[in-house]
Order: sequence, then structure tokens, then C-alpha cells
Amino acid sequence: MKKVIFITAPEIFRDEEYVIPKRILEEASVKVVTASAKKGEITGRFGTKAVSEMTIDEIDPNDFDAIVYVGGAGSSVFFENATALKLANDFFSSGKPTAAICIAPTIFANTGILKGKTATSFPDAKEALIKGGANYTGNPLEIAGNIITANGPDAAEIFAKAILEKIISN
Repeated sequence: MKKVIFITAPEIFRDEEYVIPKRILEEASVKVVTASAKKGEITGRFGTKAVSEMTIDEIDPNDFDAIVYVGGAGSSVFFENATALKLANDFFSSGKPTAAICIAPTIFANTGILKGKTATSFPDAKEALIKGGANYTGNPLEIAGNIITANGPDAAEIFAKAILEKIISN
């Protein structure tokens, strides 16, 4: 069974960007594990409750087939977080699907893995992506090798389907 780790803010994550990809992956028999800055209950912007099964410090990239950074204002807690940045780099370097939606692609920009790559994000993160060397498009979805970026909640479904396709073909 394929296994994906979702990095989700402890609060103010974007509900649709968590719920929709999680549902689509689980319906395809992919195990989704949620991690955050803390264990236990985490809350989305619109009240979705989820459970963080582990902290990001406990993640072993060898245990997962892909990593997904869920967006929303809360994801900014990971923009400069050394562990979150290292995880993105580790998954990317190992050729595993490395995905982020909304403003979360800022994490990728801050690791340097977007240099010269086509990427998208919520408009609020545009400058961070450009500063990180990305060819920013603003499109709903961009796939550059094993990096998948999406621009926000309206793209949650196509984002999830792109992740699933990468997991299956990887």
C-alpha cells in the first residue's frame, strides 16, 4: 500500500486543501498520515478537525512514497522551519512526489528546489516563488518533474489527482 505524509498547520490550514486530497487518495487505497508541528487535534480555517498523528520531527522519508504540504494561512509556520525545509528537499532529492498547494509552495521556494522550475501558488506567495527562482505561472496546477504545485482550494481536486498519478507511476 502506498503511503503519503500530509504536512498540515496546527491551525488555520485550508480545509478543502486537506479534506479533498485526503479523500481522493484514500479512495484509491493510499494511506494518508497527517503530521504537524504538534500531535493531536488540529483545526482548519473553517472548522475542520483533523488529527496529527506525528510531529514533523518524527517523519522518516523512507516510510513514505510522497509528501504533501497543505496550504492556508497557517502553513506559514513552516516557511522557515528547518525540518519542514529539509523534508521537502529530502523527498525531492529522492525523486518522490513533492507537492504543495496555496501558499505552501513558499516552503519549496525557500529550499531552492524551485530554481528554474515552473510552479504556481496562491497569488500571495507569487513573490516568494519568483525570489526562489521559480518560473511562476499562477495556473491552477503545475507539474515540474516530481514537484507538484497548485494555486489554492479550487485546484484541490486536480492537485490530488496529479499526486495520485505521480504516486502510481513512481
